[in-house]
Amino acid sequence: MSPNLCAFLDMLAVSEGTSTVKGSDNGYNVLYGGGLFHGYEDHPRQFLTFPIKGKLVTSSAAGRYQILLRFFEVYKRQLKLPDFGHDSQDKIAIQLIRECKALGDIEKGNLPAALAKCRSRWASLPGAGYGQHEQKLETLVKAYVRAGGQVA
Repeated sequence: MSPNLCAFLDMLAVSEGTSTVKGSDNGYNVLYGGGLFHGYEDHPRQFLTFPIKGKLVTSSAAGRYQILLRFFEVYKRQLKLPDFGHDSQDKIAIQLIRECKALGDIEKGNLPAALAKCRSRWASLPGAGYGQHEQKLETLVKAYVRAGGQVA
């Protein structure tokens, strides 16, 4: 995996707020809402509800990249994943990035373009429009560079 792709994954974990959860395994064991799950044999399969901007939002998002259960089921089969461990979560995130056609932008260091292409997959990215907290571009650029990414 290239340094830019590794940095993008680290930046996603910062954006989703998972890698900064106290006691987490660099975000890999974080549930929607900030709780932790134990064991990587399978997606934790929990639907949790929290108020966001005045309305209740229920989600099965889990892991470093807040992967929804319904997507995990699809990608587990498609990518032949054995579990919900670190490597499996990374592979799902990379597949999502690939489907957004953002890998080339990441490799070139065109972070704004990559973020724009991926915002349909991660609610925390600028311009995602899901009604949840969105990170500022400047914050994500700093996280990306701090993780070793090169910006064009």
